[in-house]
Amino acid sequence: MFGINGWEIVLLALIAVFVLGPERLPEYAQKLAQMIRKARVMAEGAKGQLKDQLGPDYEDINWRQYDPRQYDPRRIVREALVEPLEDAAATLKTRGTNPDTAEVSPDDESAWLDTSNRGWDPLRPTPYDVDAT
Repeated sequence: MFGINGWEIVLLALIAVFVLGPERLPEYAQKLAQMIRKARVMAEGAKGQLKDQLGPDYEDINWRQYDPRQYDPRRIVREALVEPLEDAAATLKTRGTNPDTAEVSPDDESAWLDTSNRGWDPLRPTPYDVDAT
C-alpha cells in the first residue's frame, strides 16, 4: 500500500508518538479510527450505489480485468503494435491478394501520388497567415 513496508510503518508510528506526545496520542488514535470507519462506510455506500445503478449487469462485471496491478506497459505497447499488422494481414487475406505479388495499375487510387507538397522549394514564397501573428 503506497509503497510502504512494515518497518516504515513502525517508524512512522514512532515519529507520531514523539510528535504528538502521550497526552494527545489517544485522542488522535481515536480520530484515526473514526476516519477509517467513515472511509469504509463511504466505500460500501459507493459499492451499493453502483449495484443499484447497474442492476443485474453488476454480477456480469469481471473486476479482475480492471486491476491496475495486472497492467504491463511493455505488453500493452507490443499488442498495440502487433494488432494493426494482424488486421492488415487479415484484410489482405480476405481480398485474396498476396502483398508480395500485388500489382498496381495506373487506374488504382492508391497508385496516384500526392505531388502537391514535395518539400521545400526556395523559389516558392513561404505561406503567411496574417491572423496567426
